[in-house]
Amino acid sequence: MNLGGDKPYPHHAAAPAALQGIRVLDLTQVMSGPFCTMILADLGADVIKIENPVHGDQTRQSWGYSVVGDDSRAFLSLNRNKRSVAIDLKASEGLAYFYELVETADVVIENFRPGVADRLGVGAEAVRQVNPRIVYASISGFGQTGPYAQYPGYDLIAQAMTGVMSVMGEEGGTPMKSAIPIADLGSGMFATVGILAALIARGEEGEGQRVETSLFESALAFSVWESTEYWSTHQSPRPLGSANRMSAPYQALATADGYLTIGANNQKLWGLLCEVLELPQLREDPRFADNNSRMANRAELVGALEERLAEAGTDEWVTRLLEAGVPAGPIRDYRYVLEEDPHVRARGMIGEFDHPVEGRTSVLASPLRFSATPSTIRTPPPLLGQHTAEVREELARRDRDGARR
Repeated sequence: MNLGGDKPYPHHAAAPAALQGIRVLDLTQVMSGPFCTMILADLGADVIKIENPVHGDQTRQSWGYSVVGDDSRAFLSLNRNKRSVAIDLKASEGLAYFYELVETADVVIENFRPGVADRLGVGAEAVRQVNPRIVYASISGFGQTGPYAQYPGYDLIAQAMTGVMSVMGEEGGTPMKSAIPIADLGSGMFATVGILAALIARGEEGEGQRVETSLFESALAFSVWESTEYWSTHQSPRPLGSANRMSAPYQALATADGYLTIGANNQKLWGLLCEVLELPQLREDPRFADNNSRMANRAELVGALEERLAEAGTDEWVTRLLEAGVPAGPIRDYRYVLEEDPHVRARGMIGEFDHPVEGRTSVLASPLRFSATPSTIRTPPPLLGQHTAEVREELARRDRDGARR
């Protein structure tokens, strides 16, 4: 399936993919690593998922929702376009098979706890002795070094320890995490960027290198406004609900029948907002004269705006605000977004594949759009060990061709 959408960039099915010819050996499981390798696979890389022959990726059966077969929808959401090879890395023949694959690969990625890959014999140094051109990527909970290196790598723990949970929710409320697992997904995204950069740096004849990131560092790296506030005020940032740390009004506000979001984050937009709401007195009020004043008096500002917004419904206000050039939008739930939103469909953000057990299955598509090398959904997530024989035959054919030459 082409993910470009009908309008932005139409493609022919035979168009080449950006990473065609790049082989990735994927030793990861759960979310951070599989998210990274799914991005690479969508871009055309040949991702071979190395799985334990007994249980495979632990997300197959212990996470999310199982509908028909044993593989969970959580697994299906992160592992399309990959091939599964079942290898027991603790057995000598399994390790030998893995090293045969290493000879043909461009990238190896793992998300074991630091030290585990080395103990299994698949660490960076061992792999790059077999193939110096390998880009070896590691994702861990807290990095390969440092006092927290051996802590368990969980998104929840990373959010807690980086300060993210201290700024979530409403002021005075209990600690909350981001519902979107930003540490897991963020580390997968950063790893993808690092891998692509290392492949470019390697060039045609150069050697590979090691790339590493962690859930902890990725969550912290996203804390741009929070770190800025701390270094500016030397006070720990506090939770602000939906409000923005750097401007006001820039948040969710109640209307007569729900909520909308307004982003009046400069003086021009603030003036336009006052005009749409027919509240010229707010523009003249010294408490709201500039952005610093509006942030300092945010509670009073919200009260005044919501009093007016309560006189009409969300859709009416959003229409009026957008027509005047004020950024605004309704708050939608996922049922609407995934089933009814016309923009989601127009942009091709719902992908599908035919799974041999689950049947026709919907997934979120890639958000990347290319004018010449499309991101695609080519194959469904693999069954455990589905491609073991196929890949062995490829290696055997390679050996036979090499012998003939």
